[in-house]
Amino acid sequence: MAKFEEIECKFLDVDVSGLRSKLAKLGASKRFTRVFKRYIFDFPGWPLDQNNSWLRVRDEGDKVTVSFKQRQGVKKGQNDAGMKEVEVSVDDFEKMAEVFRSIGMVTKFYEENRRTLFELDGVEVAIDEWPMIPPYVEIEGPSWAQVDGVAKKLGFDPKDKMICSTMQVYEKYGIEEKAYEVLTFKKQIRRTS
Repeated sequence: MAKFEEIECKFLDVDVSGLRSKLAKLGASKRFTRVFKRYIFDFPGWPLDQNNSWLRVRDEGDKVTVSFKQRQGVKKGQNDAGMKEVEVSVDDFEKMAEVFRSIGMVTKFYEENRRTLFELDGVEVAIDEWPMIPPYVEIEGPSWAQVDGVAKKLGFDPKDKMICSTMQVYEKYGIEEKAYEVLTFKKQIRRTS
């Protein structure tokens, strides 16, 4: 499945146990809790990075996807205008990563995060846990009206939503994500070159 605009936002500094209670009271269905693995690729010299974009191979436990992502309307310290995403499913995480290395791409970093995914009113609500930062909530749906509606039901003010990448979330906590080659719960390896 290919899609071109990602309609999602993040809310930081969340009371996770309170949010879980609200989701249960609202009748949200829990879909899973899984660890996601991902490689982020670029070409030597990182030209994609210079264009606010990246190529990702992600193992979600039940599927593997390849995505080209590009931040739109980037303004330092502010919400992005949005995110372009083109995503396809593939069947092998490591082999797909090897294909990109074989054509001269380089692994920018390897990362893992834990995601607990709920569905409420046709909208996905994810509690994302990443190494070194507090958990945050990501809400994704078919329209901004639906995303904002679910955010309000959960007690969030849509005016406070962040339209940004995880890299920008790390920056909010004073961490340069690109300074790491490996960023997992068990180990964080800083980039040496």
